[in-house]
Amino acid sequence: MTTKRVGILGGSFNPPHLAHLIMADQAFHQLQLDEVRLMPDYLPPHKSGKKTGPFETRLAMVERIASHDPHLTVELTAQKPKQSDGKSYTVDAVATLKESEPDVQFFLIIGGDMVLDLPTWKRIDDLRKMIPIVAFERVGYEKVEPFPLTWLKAPLVAVSSTKVRDMVKAGESIQYIVPDNVKAYIEAEELYR
Repeated sequence: MTTKRVGILGGSFNPPHLAHLIMADQAFHQLQLDEVRLMPDYLPPHKSGKKTGPFETRLAMVERIASHDPHLTVELTAQKPKQSDGKSYTVDAVATLKESEPDVQFFLIIGGDMVLDLPTWKRIDDLRKMIPIVAFERVGYEKVEPFPLTWLKAPLVAVSSTKVRDMVKAGESIQYIVPDNVKAYIEAEELYR
C-alpha cells in the first residue's frame, strides 16, 4: 500500500503571495507529493496579533488561492491552539496531524528566512523527529543549516508579505505579486491601507 505524501506549508499568509505558490508547487513536484496543505497560523508565536491580522481574513485569502489549484488544500489544525496563550506552535499542529492521520507521510515546508529561527522553535528536537523539514532558499537570506535539512530548488522571488502590505499602503500595484482573487479580496476589504 502506498503511503500518502503531504506537504505542510504553514505561515501567517498576511497576505499569501507568489512566493508561497511557487514553494507549494515546487515542493509538490520535487517531493512527489499527493497534495500540499496551506496551514495559516491562528496566532503565530513570533508575531504580535496586530501585525498578523485577523485569522479569518488571512484564512479567507488562503482559501481563495487553494480553490484554484487542485494540489492545494487548507489545513486548519493550527486554528485550534493547544496552548493556553492561544499561540500556534508547529510541533503541536504536526503532532495532531500525525495522530489523526497515521498513514500519511508529512513534510514540513519552510522558506529560507525561517531556517535561522528553527533552533528557537518550541520543542524543535521533537518536531525534527516527527517530520522531515524541507527548505527553500530565499533572497536576502544566507543558506545555513542549524541541523540537517533537505533543500529544494525554486526560482528566487524577492517577495514577502511585508513588502506586499507596504506596496498596498503606498498605493502601488500588486498585480502578479498576489493571485488575482487575493488582490480582489484585499481591494474589496480595503486591507493594509
